[in-house]
Amino acid sequence: MLGILGGDERCPIARSLDVLGEKWTLMIVRDALAGSTRFSQFQQSLGIPREVLTARLGSLVEGGVLERTAYKPEGGRVREEYVLTDAGRDLSLVLLALGGWADRHRRTDLTSDLRFVDAETGEPVEAAAVTRVAQRRVPLGDLKAVQGHTSGT
Repeated sequence: MLGILGGDERCPIARSLDVLGEKWTLMIVRDALAGSTRFSQFQQSLGIPREVLTARLGSLVEGGVLERTAYKPEGGRVREEYVLTDAGRDLSLVLLALGGWADRHRRTDLTSDLRFVDAETGEPVEAAAVTRVAQRRVPLGDLKAVQGHTSGT
């Protein structure tokens, strides 16, 4: 881990970036959410140098995003694979929001094959802010970051 950004352990963004803030990290999580579990799969998909991938996978395991599990391919030796934890699976919402932001503000002529869909229906989904109590959808332009405790928590 890097040490809490800005030294503020109270800030949830700083605590998150302590685990997720390195280059390649969220791309590894993206691939894990899409089903990659093996070192070779991550390396082939991302084209990331081996030593960097080793370090990032180690950080994600240490941060509780991935866990190492053993597997043995038929006729092969025991190897490790990397499986998302509950914390890792919860990052799907973060990547959904990042992808939506890029689609709105970092447009390109290239098309992406990455989509988030409802696993049951296959219907595309989007990130939304919803109030905790009334379950009312809040437009992104009406969101505000505030310091300290808020009502309804």
